[in-house]
Amino acid sequence: MASMIAVTDTHSLLWYANLRSHKKLGREALLHFQRVDRREAAVYVPALVLAEVGELAHLGRIDLGLPFSDWMDGVFSNACILSQPLTHAIVRTAHNLFAIPERGDRLIAATAVALDVPLITRDPEIAACANVTLLW
Repeated sequence: MASMIAVTDTHSLLWYANLRSHKKLGREALLHFQRVDRREAAVYVPALVLAEVGELAHLGRIDLGLPFSDWMDGVFSNACILSQPLTHAIVRTAHNLFAIPERGDRLIAATAVALDVPLITRDPEIAACANVTLLW
């Protein structure tokens, strides 16, 4: 299925899933998501990312254009977009990443560490603290 796998953070997934926002993605991030669209790569979506998107939509901070559950169905209609549950291994890894002050960022970065794949984020400090490859 995929020759390259990465983990996405919240803003990257939102910008990818919203066609009007593709220009906000960095070059490498956009290329990876385009490979996902062509089924040449895969991306893991941490459960925490989905929780953050749902909360942002509920609070009215973002407009998904459709109900959250329908938005999720659309995202996961591509078999190369994979849901990644929060596991004890990820939580254990996050416990060593307190240099990343925000819990959400820490758990998303820990997901990339635990899966040993790059992280799609615009925040190079998070990737550097986690010692993972940055895709942006």
